[in-house]
Amino acid sequence: MARGPGRDAAEAPTQDRRRRHSHDGSRDSLRDVILGGQDGLVNILGIILGVVAGGGGRTVLISAGFAAAITESISMGAVGYTSTTEDRDYYAAQKQVEEVAVEDDGDLECQEIEALYREKGFSGDLLDQVVATITANRDRWVGTILSEERNLHPVANRDVVRSSTVITAATLIGHLIPLVPFVFLSRHVALIVAIALSAAALFGVGAYTALTRVGSWWKNGARMIAIGLGAAAIGFAIGRLFNAGGAGIATRRRRRVSGQAAASPLSPRTATRVTTRRVLLRAFPEYQM
Repeated sequence: MARGPGRDAAEAPTQDRRRRHSHDGSRDSLRDVILGGQDGLVNILGIILGVVAGGGGRTVLISAGFAAAITESISMGAVGYTSTTEDRDYYAAQKQVEEVAVEDDGDLECQEIEALYREKGFSGDLLDQVVATITANRDRWVGTILSEERNLHPVANRDVVRSSTVITAATLIGHLIPLVPFVFLSRHVALIVAIALSAAALFGVGAYTALTRVGSWWKNGARMIAIGLGAAAIGFAIGRLFNAGGAGIATRRRRRVSGQAAASPLSPRTATRVTTRRVLLRAFPEYQM
């Protein structure tokens, strides 16, 4: 059947709106990028605002920032590795449990498969054929129970390495975005640039997430900005709180020292004791011993 130009033009927008997706069964790296990047950016931005609000100098800010970037990146990568490994090991353990269940009580497991696909709308001879096909192969049978009934999916070793690597890199990049301006710019200019870059990065991640998933790109971007800068604002408030408390303590100490200086250095009783000791030392040198 011939396809007219009008039909091709009508289908073109629909094809453009199709989102690329894969069926390779691997883990989604975008989740790890958001986890590491947002954590790193919000963490370092909160530290920067806290140091600035607390009155810390540029050297303290840069030193603390790079130390936090390195340690936090390694820590987040380790967390990603550990959590992904736990998912892999949990799947392997549950697979062994289901294999034993299929071996020991196959009739019950077969009934569960039948009930599962009956809920999906299968019935009659078609349902019997589906159940028979699945249960004819033990690996397929166990895999169906894990994925369809238990909602568990295997985690490959390459996914463990990739997840930890992506989270580490994303966390480090997230730290560097608001920190690098303080290396090249003055403190006040760098602070403005850091906040602007952080807001742009957060909005970009939120918008990209919506474009590749579901939702409004500008709403998701604005939500990411609100979450990230809101968390960083808490660090600023804590820094201001400590700065105010430290300033109050310093003021009270200065007042105390000034009051002591204005008062007499020695009370009359103490002065009498000192004078008596001096007279005794002159008259009896051996008294010093």
